[in-house]
Amino acid sequence: MRTLILNATLVNEGMSYKSNVLIENQIIQDIFDANQTDLPQADRVINAQGLFLLPGMIDDQVHFREPGLTHKANIYSESKAAVAGGITSFMEMPNTVPNTLTQQLLEDKYQIASQTSLANYSFFMGGGNDNLNEVLKTDLSKVCGLKIFMGSSTGNMLVDNKDTLEAIFKEFEGVIALHCEFEPMVRQNNQLFLEKYGEQLSAKHHPLIRNAEACYASSSQAVELAEKHGTRIHVLHISTEKETHLFRNDLPLEDKKITAEACLHHLWFTDADYENKGNFIKWNPAVKSAADRDGIWKALLDGRIDVVATDHAPHTIEEKSQPYISAPSGGPLVQHALNGYLEFVKQNKWKIEDVVQKFAHNPAILFRIEKRGFIRKGYFADLVLVNMHDSYHVSKSNILYKCNWSPFEDFTFHSKVTHTFVNGNLVYENGNFNEDSKGERLTFKR
Repeated sequence: MRTLILNATLVNEGMSYKSNVLIENQIIQDIFDANQTDLPQADRVINAQGLFLLPGMIDDQVHFREPGLTHKANIYSESKAAVAGGITSFMEMPNTVPNTLTQQLLEDKYQIASQTSLANYSFFMGGGNDNLNEVLKTDLSKVCGLKIFMGSSTGNMLVDNKDTLEAIFKEFEGVIALHCEFEPMVRQNNQLFLEKYGEQLSAKHHPLIRNAEACYASSSQAVELAEKHGTRIHVLHISTEKETHLFRNDLPLEDKKITAEACLHHLWFTDADYENKGNFIKWNPAVKSAADRDGIWKALLDGRIDVVATDHAPHTIEEKSQPYISAPSGGPLVQHALNGYLEFVKQNKWKIEDVVQKFAHNPAILFRIEKRGFIRKGYFADLVLVNMHDSYHVSKSNILYKCNWSPFEDFTFHSKVTHTFVNGNLVYENGNFNEDSKGERLTFKR
């Protein structure tokens, strides 16, 4: 199968320019000048005049809830939402049920994805207080990395044994992705607020319970351990301005051993939004102040924060509608993340080349993903066409998440994904899906 994309504005490696792209089977066969008149033969021709051609986005942090929590989501439903949103590869977290704490449970998830995922996939091995032997069996050429919860989240995966943390940081040779909140401080704050507010406790208290001090205490401990042992760590979903100063921007990403990620909700919302959104913007770590949001933006733009992601973590409407103390943390984002980041382009907060750098190139570099994340000859044809002159209104009728809600409901984005290719297959086109096409397991050059 040969597909020819004509007259696109190609965005890749810091530049935007008119170009044609030839896809043959799974691979980008050629990239050539849009003015060339002698065109190669193709089975499918797409005239992309007026559209931007981007490498497929790589989301390094999602929770697709399978196995065990499939009333909220599953790999099929959320990967479908992802490709509709221009995400062609994802890395999924281990706090499913059961928690992914053994190699067999890890492989079980790969088997499910091989049959149902429309996007490419990888799954983090989970770290616990007592599974170091299993962790060290991880095949780093086939698994994105190890996930450690230094603060509790969905499931029961908190690693709070100091000796275990030391051993993991000392012995694991791959990327350790970290959720950083200092659990004793969070528990103490929670008890104090419960005693003070009782049934009046609400989502607006969430950033005070899971406060900046709890985040910094944990992330600074992680950085200290990494520096001590020379560990490769990636601190997820930075939510405070103070934490951003733990990271450097004076090294190429290839040479960094300590990196950081920002997520859309921490770049978009502030604590003022709890008034209207309530539990529907309740995440761990919490959405915090406008000053924190501005600090994260500054670090993202100056290179201290290396990648952007979603932390897509769906729950049902019924679960999120419970009183604050019972409502789970997390929300769905993969369908709308690229639109969200492109909205910032419309607002002149950054450039479209920056979105591609942080949401496609840098995850590929950081995790050493083989032949993805760039528009290059010989690379897999994971590609997205975007109309930056069209709009997209989020409503119940077009939400694809199994949970059927979005924190962006009733918002109009000023960009629209029109086509998504995964491994050269046109999986999504203007609201239609090729569900016979399945993604592939990511591999890593390590």
